[in-house]
Amino acid sequence: MTTPTLHYHPLSSYCQKVLIALDVLGIGFDRQLLNLGDPAERAAYLALWPTGKMPLLVDQGRPVPETSIIIEYLQRHHAAPGRTLIPPDPDAAIDVRLWDRLFDLYVMTPMQALTADLLRPEADRDALNVDQARQQLSTAYAFIDRHLDGRTWVSGNAFSMADCAAAPSLFYAVTYVPLLPEQVHLAAYVERLMAHPSVALVIDQARPWFKFYPGRAGLSRRFFDPAAA
Repeated sequence: MTTPTLHYHPLSSYCQKVLIALDVLGIGFDRQLLNLGDPAERAAYLALWPTGKMPLLVDQGRPVPETSIIIEYLQRHHAAPGRTLIPPDPDAAIDVRLWDRLFDLYVMTPMQALTADLLRPEADRDALNVDQARQQLSTAYAFIDRHLDGRTWVSGNAFSMADCAAAPSLFYAVTYVPLLPEQVHLAAYVERLMAHPSVALVIDQARPWFKFYPGRAGLSRRFFDPAAA
């Protein structure tokens, strides 16, 4: 069996989602670091995947895009024996896919909107869009916190694809909109995510790049020390 290749960047939250899954599933893979700021490299990547979105898995010449699809494909075709992120029970699998989508849509998306705003020239920033993104995160935090009462992981009893989505989205989201003191279930969940070996590995691999993260002022000093950057 050939080794799949992941086109990615370690700072990207969506790439981190797949990197976490690769480690949990025990899959060896080739890394292709992307620099989309390089015109030639960008053109080559667009020829491979026209949307230009990362990450992209390539397996035996077949491009596999979109993080949730990539993870499901990896589990089906490459996972080590006994390793799983989507349970075999159909109803349990639906719940995992639901929470995966909820984190992508209601945590990852507004977080990325806040990042994108910081990348614009100050004169082009959109205060209304920023306020809406912050409110979306606050709303998401509230319903996730309620859901997590009495739970270790967000869906079922085991770490799943939904937690792969939760880890990077929350890691970056709280740099813009911190958790409220009363959101104790969500706060404890974030700590469990950060302590998970696969999550910790991926966050550690991203450390050299945090100095380029637009929201780095909100990063905890245990992850990023500006004085050492």
